Amino acid sequence: MKKVLTLLALSLTVMVSAQKKITEGVIVSKQTISTDNEQMKAQLEMMGDMQTVTYFKNDKSRAELSNPMSGDVVTLTDSKNMLVLMDNPMLGKKYMLQNLKDAEDQVKGVEVTEGTETKTILGYKCKQYTVKVTQDAGSMEMEMYTTEDIPVKSQQTSMVGDKVKGFPLYVVMKMTQMGTDMVITTEVTEIKDETVSDDKFDMTPPEGYENMKQE
Repeated sequence: MKKVLTLLALSLTVMVSAQKKITEGVIVSKQTISTDNEQMKAQLEMMGDMQTVTYFKNDKSRAELSNPMSGDVVTLTDSKNMLVLMDNPMLGKKYMLQNLKDAEDQVKGVEVTEGTETKTILGYKCKQYTVKVTQDAGSMEMEMYTTEDIPVKSQQTSMVGDKVKGFPLYVVMKMTQMGTDMVITTEVTEIKDETVSDDKFDMTPPEGYENMKQE
């Protein structure tokens, strides 16, 4: 009986410590993509498992994604700007620097609904949001579960400003691009409370990267 009580106490301690507010650390998430398009399905299978590592500190974040098809993609955000760095096998090294307010203004037809459901992920209680975006190139709908204990923007929430609070630990994105339906599921698998160097958040485009101007 003592062993059972000890294990229970340890479990509760882990849960309580996991729910503390974190303003600096590392988040690891995995992505899976599914589609009914057979040609695209074959390309996705070549990409294999995808993992994103996000470093964050106060209002700054840096998300790193790497796979053979897309190459290396780094997305940095702070309270005002977003910088995307791409080292793509086909396009080479490109960057895009954009003001977050301008990015929000460019996304037309955004509808955000706060849901009533909750999820507990890695000890964090998460709130449900549904985001619908309609653009000329296609439509997108996201169901996300966010925790306000990690008060930093993600790639998914940057486009909707303050309408979604907290960092999403689970996202299902349904989108239609050029007539093709896709479902992208992102799930956080690890959260580390640790010190992150300020160098990770330098918003200056590195040498050798060309500006990818938006049309």
